[in-house]
Amino acid sequence: MTEQPCQCPDCQRFYREHDRLIREFPTFKQQQELNWASIQSFRTLCSKVTSELQSKLSEREANEDMISEEKNISNAELTEALDELESVNAYLYSIEALMERIFDTKISNNIESKFKEIANELAPDPLNIDRLILNRLFHQTPDFPDKKNIN
Repeated sequence: MTEQPCQCPDCQRFYREHDRLIREFPTFKQQQELNWASIQSFRTLCSKVTSELQSKLSEREANEDMISEEKNISNAELTEALDELESVNAYLYSIEALMERIFDTKISNNIESKFKEIANELAPDPLNIDRLILNRLFHQTPDFPDKKNIN
């Protein structure tokens, strides 16, 4: 028996995003660029937040007499977050190094066409008329898990 995909809202959101990324970036080169941009934006954001948290912690350490009401984030929370973010940044640098190797890979236009073909099979357009009709049929089925039997 095959395991059914999880139906929780987080997983459903992931499946929709996964399929959207395949539909909108169906070639090898587009996936390379998308992943590179994603890693770079994540690393940039994490680095900036880390830098600001480090500054805030340094200011607090310099001003030990700060009124406790001004401390929205505790020093312990700042220190813990900094440790975690520094680990994340290290992982992102590692992923970046691996991505550089992936960028060394070049494929022919014939293979790019195969990527597009498979992308259409993996993540068909949800607004395609056939898909809309099928979805409508599913949602009208009384025994569909999301529907309650009114009779």
